[in-house]
Amino acid sequence: MKIADMNFVKGFIRVTEDGFKKGWHERNGGNFSYRLKQEEAVSIQAELNPASQFAPIGVSVPNLGGEYFLVTGSGKFMRNVSLCPEDNIAIVYVDEKGENYSIVWGLEQGGTPTSEFPTHLLNHSIKKEITRGKYRVIYHSHPANVIALTFVLPLEDKVFTRTLWEMMTECPVIFPKGVGVVPWMVPGGRNIAIATGELMKTYDVAIWAHHGIFCAGEDFDSTFGLMDTVEKSAEICVKVLAMGGKRQTIPVQGFKDLAKDFKIDLKEEFLD
Repeated sequence: MKIADMNFVKGFIRVTEDGFKKGWHERNGGNFSYRLKQEEAVSIQAELNPASQFAPIGVSVPNLGGEYFLVTGSGKFMRNVSLCPEDNIAIVYVDEKGENYSIVWGLEQGGTPTSEFPTHLLNHSIKKEITRGKYRVIYHSHPANVIALTFVLPLEDKVFTRTLWEMMTECPVIFPKGVGVVPWMVPGGRNIAIATGELMKTYDVAIWAHHGIFCAGEDFDSTFGLMDTVEKSAEICVKVLAMGGKRQTIPVQGFKDLAKDFKIDLKEEFLD
């Protein structure tokens, strides 16, 4: 079976298609990565090229040494992933030290992994440790309403979290940890990778001011669903603000009752 026909690759491609249809990926905007399961990596070994030409990652991720990642290419359009996966995505091998990578499949017309690859791998490293290996997906997109809110709301975790929780009852259930916010920084480098990684120690959602959103999750569906929920909440907020602002909202006791009934742990400091 061709690599592009493997179930995990088809699941990856589906997310790129769905995200493009949502309008989250203008031109070459956004990027996406998946940490392969051991059995998935073993099943495609015969189809992979030898790991030979290595390039520095830019960050050190020793707990990812020897692992494989499926990732979108730098400058590639999400729209084109489903049309020709071999040209637009890659499988990358991380060396045993977790400091260099080698492309072992894909990007057949040339190219490199997304410029945000250091951020992806650092977040994969953090989430692998925190969740004992359960989390495998990091997804970055440019949803319009989330970005719009970064121009009008204070760039504070508590403010963004409480605002988004209030927009839709399901929100505190779907992202009870809340969301973190990174102030505007130049993308693609070590500094923003570290800043995002610090937030990912606490949250599954990191909003980049005036840029977009990063989400982490166990699988494709849960990660896409998380991003979709945050963006829908942001869309409701934009509409509420356009209508003159809130006249009523979910009370603090309502959040506490919700947490009790759904057995979720909401941050008390975000309810003050």
